[in-house]
Amino acid sequence: MRGAATETVAAALESGDPLPGTGGFAGELPDGRLVRDVLGRELCYYDGVEWSHDPDELPRSTLLPAGHVRESGETRRVWTLPDVPANDERPVERVRDAIDSVLDDVDTDGLAVAFSGGVDSALVAAQLDAPLYVVGFEGSADVEAARDSAAAMGCEGDLRVHEVSLSDIEDAVPDVSRVIGRTNAMDVQIALPLYLVARRAAADGYDRLALGQGADELFGGYAKVAKAPEDPRVEADTVRGARREVLETLPNQLERDIRALRAAGVEPVTPLLHDHVVRAALTLSEEWLVSGGVRKRALREAAREWLPDPVADREKKAVQYGSLVAREVDRLARQAGFKRRMDDHVTKYVESRR
Repeated sequence: MRGAATETVAAALESGDPLPGTGGFAGELPDGRLVRDVLGRELCYYDGVEWSHDPDELPRSTLLPAGHVRESGETRRVWTLPDVPANDERPVERVRDAIDSVLDDVDTDGLAVAFSGGVDSALVAAQLDAPLYVVGFEGSADVEAARDSAAAMGCEGDLRVHEVSLSDIEDAVPDVSRVIGRTNAMDVQIALPLYLVARRAAADGYDRLALGQGADELFGGYAKVAKAPEDPRVEADTVRGARREVLETLPNQLERDIRALRAAGVEPVTPLLHDHVVRAALTLSEEWLVSGGVRKRALREAAREWLPDPVADREKKAVQYGSLVAREVDRLARQAGFKRRMDDHVTKYVESRR
């Protein structure tokens, strides 16, 4: 079992508790059952009677879905995210206390932090004694935001900027596509900066990388959540319902990201996805998710305990855009003859490099 003690997982199965106080888990119990946590924060693959955390170790691997158990050749769901009523009693304090308790327990041995300057990664960086890494093209929004935030936090000396070139991206595209097992443009463009920053940290001797993953999904960071129900990208008719929709996409995202990071030589550490933080986030009412155009309101207010206001308030683009990686992959596709007038031209380019 990876990520939690077998006794904890067995007890969670017995009680039906989907959030038993762990950072995620997956693997085999002593009785032979395979299990994976409700958010898919760890990976478990199977092929007949064999199983592994690494799909490359199996000839024909199938990913165990999040929140499922497999026994006697059958797979069934055992956990779903709890439908928690909104609670407006001390929302910021609850979020702050959960984050503080989780970060206080993070082991910093061999640890680096993926730092893009936004509130999510800055919140992690502020409480962990570890070097900060940012990746992007020269002049990219992520590199500039990381420099500005590090200076505001007084930790500019800990920041290590990894400026990449077009050839770096070109070389990494086939490797990233292979290790994540996907060729679609969006997945590859998201995985590329994660892979590159992790590879740089690994080259410097770090084997664990802390990230601010999960904050957008948990705390209402997406525009489509803030605009619910008017935004056609979500089906829900409330902000809380839209937040739940995006949370349910996390297992698919995490498989991609975990595979990219591990292939680069680091183990991901995701404190903002710990059960304690998830529970606190699920209790937030809509006004503490999005209010007056401010997304992730409760998280930003909680972060002021450790971050200066300009960092807590910073808006940031998604990593593939803030690093300019998506733009440069598009450039490579067009240089290779895959023009924008073609349907899904970047995916076609990636497929040509496999």
